Amino acid sequence: MNTAQQEAVNYMHGPLLVLAGAGSGKTRVITHKVARLIQAGMPANRVAAITFTNKAAAEMRERAKALIGRAASEVLICTFHALGVRMLRANGAVLGLKPQFSILDTDDVTSILKDAGGSTDAATARAWQWTISAWKSAGLNAEQALAQAADDSQRIAAVVMGRYEERLSAYQSVDFDDLISLPLKLLRDHPEVRAQWQAQMGHVLVDEYQDTNATQYAMLKLLVGCEPDGSLSPGKDAARFTAVGDDDQSIYGWRGATLDNLRQLPQDFPTLKVIKLEQNYRSTSAILRAANNVIGPNPKLYPKNLWSDLGEGEPVRVVDADTEDHEAERVVARIQSLRADGLAQPGPQFKELRDFAVLYRANHLSKPLEKALRKAAIPYKVSGGQSFFDRAEIRDLCAWFRLWANNDDDPAFLRAITSPKRGIGHQTLGSLGSFATRYKVSLFEALFASSLGAALPARAVGSLHEFGRFVNDLQFRARQTQGAEDALAFLHAWLQEIDYEKHLYDGEDSPQIAAAKWANVMEFCEWMAQRCGGQVDEDILVMQTASKNLLEVAQTIALLSTLNEREKDQNVVTLSTLHAAKGLEWPHVMLVGVTEGMLPFKMDDGADKPGGSSRADEAANLEIAERLQEERRLMYVGITRAQRTLLVSWTKRRKKGRDLIAAQPSRFIAEMALDQNTIKEDPREKLRALRAEFAARAAQAAG
Repeated sequence: MNTAQQEAVNYMHGPLLVLAGAGSGKTRVITHKVARLIQAGMPANRVAAITFTNKAAAEMRERAKALIGRAASEVLICTFHALGVRMLRANGAVLGLKPQFSILDTDDVTSILKDAGGSTDAATARAWQWTISAWKSAGLNAEQALAQAADDSQRIAAVVMGRYEERLSAYQSVDFDDLISLPLKLLRDHPEVRAQWQAQMGHVLVDEYQDTNATQYAMLKLLVGCEPDGSLSPGKDAARFTAVGDDDQSIYGWRGATLDNLRQLPQDFPTLKVIKLEQNYRSTSAILRAANNVIGPNPKLYPKNLWSDLGEGEPVRVVDADTEDHEAERVVARIQSLRADGLAQPGPQFKELRDFAVLYRANHLSKPLEKALRKAAIPYKVSGGQSFFDRAEIRDLCAWFRLWANNDDDPAFLRAITSPKRGIGHQTLGSLGSFATRYKVSLFEALFASSLGAALPARAVGSLHEFGRFVNDLQFRARQTQGAEDALAFLHAWLQEIDYEKHLYDGEDSPQIAAAKWANVMEFCEWMAQRCGGQVDEDILVMQTASKNLLEVAQTIALLSTLNEREKDQNVVTLSTLHAAKGLEWPHVMLVGVTEGMLPFKMDDGADKPGGSSRADEAANLEIAERLQEERRLMYVGITRAQRTLLVSWTKRRKKGRDLIAAQPSRFIAEMALDQNTIKEDPREKLRALRAEFAARAAQAAG
């Protein structure tokens, strides 16, 4: 480790902010600090490392295991949301939550919001969802949101939020925002819970600190020894935490992340020590120079300048193209020319397809790239595509699991009772819903009510009772089923009982599609069984060394987002948005669509228009300036994904609806301040030259 990294690892006596520039080894610092804390006598189970993604948590866990061995299994390494689940399972009773509460996914939330707002329009429900999520991220409840609503649409959203919260309480369910806001409420309003968790947290390390929102920062402060008023708890002379982040990589303002948390740290913790990591181990000097130049115009909370001893490297290339299709052709030619380059160079050649990534600002830009790659027979993957858990067949099974874990989960009840259909129609379910609403009970509880017979025909009540008894039986059997082998046998038998394979084939015109869905179901069952067998769970919480029963595993189901195993060792080109690429790196990176209006995204939001008040104009101009700064940080993130070569591409014309409109290169290209002699390149010309060289060599060899 370099001197700055060693200093960060060895500083253990108070609050620490590590400003870790792109590629500066922040994960190495965090894992080595975990080891150092344990070496210094801190019990492993009192060390917590909090990340933002399951993938980052898995990588950190692997590195910690390699460094400190078995003790790593006792360290709490998880996401903020997984920590929230752990806290609510342990202490949620004081908020009226039972331990087996359900975690709703996006579709469930949309459905409940439509019901709460009396709307059938999914777009309206999604708009409410975004607004409510922003309020929750800012720490507001429905009453507070209504008090500060700026217009009629916000007032309506606040009223809907109140009804939505009532339904979540009735369903014994939480959404993803609640996994932060409710633990904060636990810590803030219940001193005994706060004392318990502060005693548990000997030292907290937070990765990607610049991505925290206001609620997460408030939660962190209470975990590391603060009182609700911000003062340190009695008997605590220093808050022991290490926040690792980079203000230049803060690109999630649209989902509540705020740089105010970085500004606030030295005010809330006057003894805060700041250490900068400025040596980059990823990129060449040419790439870093472009990155430093781009980020230069942004105001600096903590000025720093990345540097590298990896040498100057290839110059950063800029190419222009006529259209997006032309741009895609040039990208393909670039990939082919780099892979075909006959110049022998020392060290790794980085010519595998997995060494290439094409990054862009918005998802729709991938379409011409996909067409061009398919035409050239180059395999690729689109990062951030449909999650395995978003597939209808997997969501069906997850609904059943959620219902076993929490009978009061109404959205899961409705999906399970209709997938597959059981002869219980919408009219019966509608009447059951009205009955449940009248008596303020869940659908599952309502179906066993003694007075249900007065509201529904005897045949319908009999069908509902049969379903209820079946669910109770499955719940009991799932609790008794432990270990991988028994879990897999149970799942296969259950699917046979409900005739799910027939349900899939009946619902598809194509037997091939139905067979693919059934294969997904089998893979999912295998995956669930492995977790019952005690396999370390990369996706949810840290310590799963002992085998678990199937019901325990089912309780965690809504936290799962992807099957990490499905993407291992794919030797393909990566297509990805810039946001999804954060935290990743490739030897060869191509940034495409770098035009004004795309990156930076359109900025003309009406500031300085005549007729507005000067105060409103000033606020609008300030918002545009802040958005431009975040777009510049996004460009910086894109540039710093590249290790050896970087190409930046823009189009002279781009699609807007059915029309082609004139486009200008992004201002960020000029801000890179590249050597004018080296920024123009036509990859097709280079590829032609290489082919001519190979042909000449072949002719010479034949002669």
